[in-house]
Amino acid sequence: MKLQVERDPLAEAVAWTARALPARPTAPVLAGMRLHAGDELTLSTFDYEVSAQATIPVAADEPGTVLVSGRLLAEIVRSLPAKPVELATDGARTTVRCGSATFTLMLLPLDEYPTLPDMPETTGTVGADTFASAIGQVAIAAGRDDTLPALTGIRMEINDDALTLIATDRYRLAVRELRWNPVGTALNTAVLIPARVLSDTARALTSGAEVSVALATGEGNGNDGIIGFEGSGRRTTTRLLSGEYPRVQQLLPSEFSAVAELSAAPFADAVKRVALVAERNTPVRLTFSTGQVLLEAGSGDEAQASEAIEASFEGDEMQIAFNPQYLIDGIGAIDSDVARVSFTTPTRPAVITGKGEAQPDYRYVLMPIRSAG
Repeated sequence: MKLQVERDPLAEAVAWTARALPARPTAPVLAGMRLHAGDELTLSTFDYEVSAQATIPVAADEPGTVLVSGRLLAEIVRSLPAKPVELATDGARTTVRCGSATFTLMLLPLDEYPTLPDMPETTGTVGADTFASAIGQVAIAAGRDDTLPALTGIRMEINDDALTLIATDRYRLAVRELRWNPVGTALNTAVLIPARVLSDTARALTSGAEVSVALATGEGNGNDGIIGFEGSGRRTTTRLLSGEYPRVQQLLPSEFSAVAELSAAPFADAVKRVALVAERNTPVRLTFSTGQVLLEAGSGDEAQASEAIEASFEGDEMQIAFNPQYLIDGIGAIDSDVARVSFTTPTRPAVITGKGEAQPDYRYVLMPIRSAG
């Protein structure tokens, strides 16, 4: 293999492909990045769960395929000067030259590297920026406890041209609804996608206008196949998660006894300040009344803090307590400069949405914390 390529597109392609490298590879070859030079340069990684692939134009003098250390190549390319990069293979080594810098990498055994899964047929497309924003809004509520793998995923429900994204860690729930462009009609299914993979992928595909979603199911139930995403010469696949997902619809209140509206940024800032005195796993208490909300944290012999900010409030005076970080996450996720908080009772979930939305496309449901106080 012998080729020349511009440094910036190579650096972007290597960085994208290195995303799928496992932190602790179960076999040495899984730490490798496969480089195939022909009419284009295709870079790929695969750890039997997640695959990533990027394709860029090159001037290849000699086609060929090699396997090199992915993380080492990523670090090298990231540090190179803004000059053309030459890659050349000689025996069991690949040389990387850029300007006056030269690096020599040992090759890994290509014949031991697994074959990447085929990309499923395209199921539909969605705007790249919209998709990334929607994933970011729901991913904050995904669980991080690997002993409950189903909760570490984002549930994607497809119903014709409607796409619903759901995530929960049992203490909060995020739901985002959006429109997309399905390839076929009468498509009705639901799949569970690892949240970390989906978040990284959505953010990295915003350089293009659209993201293609490709779904394959093994037994028709959406849990035994893979899902793929593609855009701007990049593609990734991941295995779907299995397991029973909670029936989250019952957590979405349909009627409310009180509603508050307040400026989102000052609200979040006030929560951050008051939470400075809150010990780990202790809540911030909010008392809503006409014209204001009083935020308090700490009690007894501990450090204490309180702050009152303006709020529009309809309903009977109410005190409710939340995990401060979960509350900040929800305020930051709404696409509005005004946060609308709807309540049923102090012991039931509250719903955070944007200002005055009769049918909001994003809802963040937060469980209150019961305290002796």
